[in-house]
Amino acid sequence: MFDKILIANRGEIAARVIRTARSLGIRTVAVHSEADADALHVALADQAVAIGGPRPADSYLQGARIIKAALDTGAQAIHPGYGFLSENPDFVDQVAAAGLTFIGPSADAIRAMGLKDAAKKLMEEAGVPVVPGYHGPNQDPGHLAGAADAIGYPVLIKAVAGGGGKGMRRVDDPADFADALASAQGEAATAFGNPAVLIEKYIEKPRHIEIQVFGDGTKAVHLFERDCSLQRRHQKVIEEAPAPGMTEAMRAAMGQAAVRAAEAIGYKGAGTVEFIVDGARGMRADGFWFMEMNTRLQVEHPVTEEITGVDLVEWQLRVAAGEPLPCRQEDLAINGHAFEARLYAEDVPAGFLPATGRLAHLAFPSAARIDTGVRPGDTISPWYDPMIAKITTHGPTRAVALARLAAALDATQVAGSVTNRDFLGALARHAGFAAGDVDTGLIARDIEALTAVPPPAPEVLALAGLTALGAGTGGVLEGFTNWMPLGATVLLEAGETRYRMRVRRVSETRWSVDLDGAELGAELVAERRAGGWWIAGAQVAAQAVCAGAGVSVFGAVSHHFTVPDPLAVAADAGAAAGVIKAPMPGVVKAVFVGPGEAVVKGARLAVLEAMKMEHTLAAGRDGVVAQVLAEAGSQVEAGAALIALEE
Repeated sequence: MFDKILIANRGEIAARVIRTARSLGIRTVAVHSEADADALHVALADQAVAIGGPRPADSYLQGARIIKAALDTGAQAIHPGYGFLSENPDFVDQVAAAGLTFIGPSADAIRAMGLKDAAKKLMEEAGVPVVPGYHGPNQDPGHLAGAADAIGYPVLIKAVAGGGGKGMRRVDDPADFADALASAQGEAATAFGNPAVLIEKYIEKPRHIEIQVFGDGTKAVHLFERDCSLQRRHQKVIEEAPAPGMTEAMRAAMGQAAVRAAEAIGYKGAGTVEFIVDGARGMRADGFWFMEMNTRLQVEHPVTEEITGVDLVEWQLRVAAGEPLPCRQEDLAINGHAFEARLYAEDVPAGFLPATGRLAHLAFPSAARIDTGVRPGDTISPWYDPMIAKITTHGPTRAVALARLAAALDATQVAGSVTNRDFLGALARHAGFAAGDVDTGLIARDIEALTAVPPPAPEVLALAGLTALGAGTGGVLEGFTNWMPLGATVLLEAGETRYRMRVRRVSETRWSVDLDGAELGAELVAERRAGGWWIAGAQVAAQAVCAGAGVSVFGAVSHHFTVPDPLAVAADAGAAAGVIKAPMPGVVKAVFVGPGEAVVKGARLAVLEAMKMEHTLAAGRDGVVAQVLAEAGSQVEAGAALIALEE
């Protein structure tokens, strides 16, 4: 076994690898960018090495610097985590050339699965079913259109070197094929430097089911399936294991196909074989097709660990150190059910825009497994993926595990950045999802209900006001007066809405809240079984905390308020009409207009790149460009004015 390893990654996966290594007595080395100098994974490791600037291209993608850090610190092996260099075969070759061990598959195995078209051909040869389509080298538009006609519409255009939904377009009508092809090829060229695409049959009610495999370079086993069908724009949101409705016959067929895929390339380490399933036909042993193989540990691996009792990182370390497979296929079994929800800093009502911010308050439930790379007080940076944590629950049945996930999300508290917490909670309570009726289109179909933001209820406003005044915790209403009950006015803001209330202290544990003329009684009960706040005669199923200059109330729905200075002059409620501002921190990738140019409502004005995504900024009205205030390549903060139209 290794004495010391280096983790070539950051965030929650780096922290997760460090914890397993520590349990095995292995010392660890962290690498970090300038932006991550005080990050959690740096604090957890035995040693840490700075490797460059905040941009991934200047740090976490600098393979030579990472290898030098391993050699300088005496590390014997490098664990890549996922993302960054984890599936870069050239980096694997460089690690081996330096006399170090890469904790993962060989460069040849990564290359074999790196291009979707070549991987599908290899899988066909290995007897693994693949989706009907064209995966050949001819990229002539006419030839590709003919292939689409032969496959039958609807079809899916996919970038050969793609991932994360980039370079992917669904086409329902032959008349739309040419435009969709040009768009997909352009996006693929920008994102991956390779415009080549493949054409596949579009599955009408697709389910995304993947098999966890593990090999030692010769033999492989599978650790059953994960259902990753709950997606938004081809990005996974909530994953579960095992898949609802899975039959033993289909599980065996998919598992055997995944093992054949792994053994066909001499796979070593943890990997995932992803299949698409036609949910409209039911769970049939002949109703699944190979999509791709991820030659690394997956983000959603905790659900597999929860149902099998296996530590996949421990297996990675043991096999990389030369040990054989830790167990046989017949030794593996499924125990119960597990869910994982990905908690992100993102503005859901604004279209899931990635967000930043300082985590003024952060608390997780003790009953769930939490994989995180941040702590209270840390900052969500614009340079990296805005994941805050993975919240994983396990139960003896699917219903129990899902109920525990909903409860865990309710108990999760984040203040200082907007998050998708409430959206995840709405998904956990979705009737169709609870019934196991899942496909990749569920979120898109029910997006309005899932992203609806209800107004705060009176008891929520009262609780926020009481908390802002420090009621029960030594605040401004805890003093003494001879003549009348102590009282104070509090002002709360949520967006552009203001709430004003008058709070009076009635006794040591009771208060009265006047909200727009409605009187609400509030009592702080200390008894253990019914403790907490009771407002208007009912116990409030929520908790409130003061964080920074605001108050947050957490329950099934979270509400965040700022507490403005009541004497301050109200600022302009919004930007002047015609000023296009950056919705988040990012890099201006392109500007399409210049001063004096006439534009119409909806016209593309600029592209902002932030957190691995591109966001098009459009004109809100017809007009003439007065000023262009930012140029391509410039880094801007949220709210920065980029383009102004004439009044």
